[in-house]
Amino acid sequence: MTQQWVHCPICGGKTRTKIREDTVAKNLPIFCKICKNEFVMDIKDLKCEVVEK
Repeated sequence: MTQQWVHCPICGGKTRTKIREDTVAKNLPIFCKICKNEFVMDIKDLKCEVVEK
């Protein structure tokens, strides 16, 4: 099963969230430890889309 880290859309750094092929999330809040920003994402089929910053 494929896994990957969620990357911050602002700085490109890895977040503490890891997703798999079968991960589905809607309005998931993600925090970037590098740039200290929080954003909301929708995740499906290893594709991450930013909903709001």
